[in-house]
Amino acid sequence: MDDLRYTTTEEDAGLYVKEVLQRRLRISSRLMRKLKFSGGVALNGEPTPIKVRVKAGDLITVSYPEEQSYFEPYEYELDVPFEDPDLLVVNKPAGMVVHPTKGCLDRTLANALVYRMEQSGEVYKPRFVNRLDRDTSGLVIVGKNSHCQDFLMHEMDAGRVEKLYLAIASGSFGGVTAGTIDLPIAKDPDHTARRAVLADGFPSVTHFEVLGEANGYSLLRLRLETGRTHQIRVHMSYTGHTLLGDDLYGGKSPLMGRQALHAYSLSFTHPVSGEKIYVRATLPEDMLSAARALDLEDFYEDQILRSRDRSDRLVPSYNDGEA
Repeated sequence: MDDLRYTTTEEDAGLYVKEVLQRRLRISSRLMRKLKFSGGVALNGEPTPIKVRVKAGDLITVSYPEEQSYFEPYEYELDVPFEDPDLLVVNKPAGMVVHPTKGCLDRTLANALVYRMEQSGEVYKPRFVNRLDRDTSGLVIVGKNSHCQDFLMHEMDAGRVEKLYLAIASGSFGGVTAGTIDLPIAKDPDHTARRAVLADGFPSVTHFEVLGEANGYSLLRLRLETGRTHQIRVHMSYTGHTLLGDDLYGGKSPLMGRQALHAYSLSFTHPVSGEKIYVRATLPEDMLSAARALDLEDFYEDQILRSRDRSDRLVPSYNDGEA
């Protein structure tokens, strides 16, 4: 991991180092406490307390506290479409849990990342910014330090990280090309593994666009405004468009052994460089095969061609809270 560096400006003159770190670099309070006790902040090359005032042209350097992961390595060749010294984006395969849980102690994405680190010689603690269900494939952001994780999670909470999904759902939308599902979600009181639309649930908003329809199914592009557990699966099932292969919500199919849902696009501001990052991942073979079988492949190919324009954004044409 590279150190974080910032050269102060005239506008910064007179501020405390702590204030510069918070305002300009958006260092979280949690990381600030760690840096304070680890001595990880330097001013013009010398260790410094964080309550020292700066002048214009001062160089502030942040050295992240050393961390390492204690997960067991799992030998697995990951698809990593983006990586730099601060973070990486992984195209998670379906069937892989993001990190160890009571029900899955190894062979997770975290374990595979530890193996990858061993091969590259890097040492860091994988810090997941977003997560996907075991059987949902697609893009996951992993910070290599707490600053990147804190920054991007704050960006997500503020709606500045765009996550786009492709899905195959049952039924026709009757000529509707786009819309918004704004329905609260909570744990299903009648099923321990499911979530449900409930009046006292958490606010949940899913935007969708119908890319094409054939043979009783639709290819959808979706954008999450909130990030509830199973949100897309619950919203689509509730509105009568259960995802193909989603056995938990009633969409079991011989065409897919899991829900036909793929997180295919991410865009976000890089926590260090400030650059806008765009990452996309093509459909995995099982979902592409199902799209072919349902004559939806052409709509997918059209979507890929359109998505080459990175300024493209999904803006629903109407808001239907009763969907």
